[in-house]
Amino acid sequence: MQTILTDFYTLESSEKLENGSFSANIKLNKDHNIFNGHFPGNPVTPGVCMMQIVKELTEEFTGKKLFLKSASNVKFMAIINPFETPDLTMQLDIKEIENEVKVKNTTAFGETIALKLSVNYTKI
Repeated sequence: MQTILTDFYTLESSEKLENGSFSANIKLNKDHNIFNGHFPGNPVTPGVCMMQIVKELTEEFTGKKLFLKSASNVKFMAIINPFETPDLTMQLDIKEIENEVKVKNTTAFGETIALKLSVNYTKI
């Protein structure tokens, strides 16, 4: 699948868990241009980029091209600074129902939960 976040992160490893969900370990590229403007001297990973990573990983795991239909319960719980915490673990509970894909995601660094969200995608 093609990514719009070119060189923003690297998928280090992933596995399908027994319950059918997926676990992915990614590494953010602290030198990416996005961090020059968000924010100078205090880099913070943009929430919209984290949502895009969830979409791209879901496309990777399902083999389907997706379009964001809706998002709910989007909770940014900790700042993700790519210099301090570039290594993230993402848990994706993916359910495919007809022409939709529903995902519940939890993103963490170490023991700290940084993001929780539920999204619905339409298959395209």
